[in-house]
Amino acid sequence: MTLDELKSSLPDYARDLRLNLESVLSEGGAPGLSQKQIALVALASAIAARHAPLTEAVARFASRHATAQELDGARTAAALMAMNNVYYRFLHLVENDEYASLRAGLRMNAMARPGCDKPDFELASLAVSAINGCGKCIASHERTLRREGVSAQAVQSAVRIAGVLHAVAVTLEQGNAATPGRHVAAAA
Repeated sequence: MTLDELKSSLPDYARDLRLNLESVLSEGGAPGLSQKQIALVALASAIAARHAPLTEAVARFASRHATAQELDGARTAAALMAMNNVYYRFLHLVENDEYASLRAGLRMNAMARPGCDKPDFELASLAVSAINGCGKCIASHERTLRREGVSAQAVQSAVRIAGVLHAVAVTLEQGNAATPGRHVAAAA
């Protein structure tokens, strides 16, 4: 399924998502980001949103704007943040400082050479961390991006992409269950 087909399968009550999806995946709708960065952030966000048809459609879109190695960098960000966001969210929420003094013992070697430029990897990691709700990781990646010279507008654009893709995934996942008594044709 293509992004256009997925957009058209969104129900009328989510028409704003159709418009937002089209907007945030273009340079005009994601100020401060290049089309490659948009593609990488979108791919990592779709993976984090856990909706296979959306992830497949975004991967096809992203492959037109980034190399296979760069796409793997976005996948690396999604994979590592799936692990890190759980662990560091726990540290943030547990209310016991003793855990922060313990060695994490989690391998993250891929962060040193993820396959894409450092700012692109950090943008993808920030987007996934926003979807996963890890405040500690969000703050860390935002600080790194700003030290790397990435503008506040670019950071905001990455999180907007994450928000829209997550909302599209949630809406598509709920399918026909949205409104009792109303029949909506399922997307093929």
